[in-house]
Amino acid sequence: MRRTPRPERPNLDLEARPYNQPRRPIACYVTDRRSLGPGPADPLPNLRERIRLSIDSGVDWIQIREKDLSGRELLALAHDTVSAAKRAMTTHSTPCVYVNDRLDIALAAEASGVHLGGQSLPAGDVVGWCRTGHASPEFRVGVSCHTMESAREAEQNGASYIFFGPVFDTPSKRVYGPPQGLDRLGDICRVIRIPVMAIGGIEEANAADCIRAGASGFAAIRLFQERSKVRLAEFLERLHAGSG
Repeated sequence: MRRTPRPERPNLDLEARPYNQPRRPIACYVTDRRSLGPGPADPLPNLRERIRLSIDSGVDWIQIREKDLSGRELLALAHDTVSAAKRAMTTHSTPCVYVNDRLDIALAAEASGVHLGGQSLPAGDVVGWCRTGHASPEFRVGVSCHTMESAREAEQNGASYIFFGPVFDTPSKRVYGPPQGLDRLGDICRVIRIPVMAIGGIEEANAADCIRAGASGFAAIRLFQERSKVRLAEFLERLHAGSG
């Protein structure tokens, strides 16, 4: 049943928002320890500090995307992140933690879910396995999508949410083709009935534009890794308050 929208802050123009768009935009930090800049030979301590800083600043989701870590290292990082998120519960909710690709690690660390990319296991197989008693009912399966067709397929396969992009130009997403743009993002959000997270080139200046287009939130690397705790906290406070 379609929910009746309540009045919302007019500057985000959310009266026409999709019914699946949450009332509080979701900000997701996608980790990338290799891009944190010059530092020690082992960048993991820097990454752990950045994760803690992002949690303290008010981030909603953290996706651990460290594909080259060993299973032991990734499990330790995921477990530490889940523990930090639980300790830092805000007045809104405990930050959600997702693990990229590794379903086994996500389950072992008691993460909120697993995020699947183009080279991951098929979403339908993962969802089906999880929904037959192998994971809690709250465990989520997210999928990265770059076309309307892939977004529809993810939804049909039972995905909990999708990442769609790249919305704007960004070096890390050029392999997936040219920027999709806000109009295409809006098309996806109007058709797909599960939450859509915008990704690719998201910055302070354009994050609210993605929300206006209908996205449930956004995911980013550099936005979280290149800002001080104070600046990031101020940005997230504005975003959550509806002033982007």
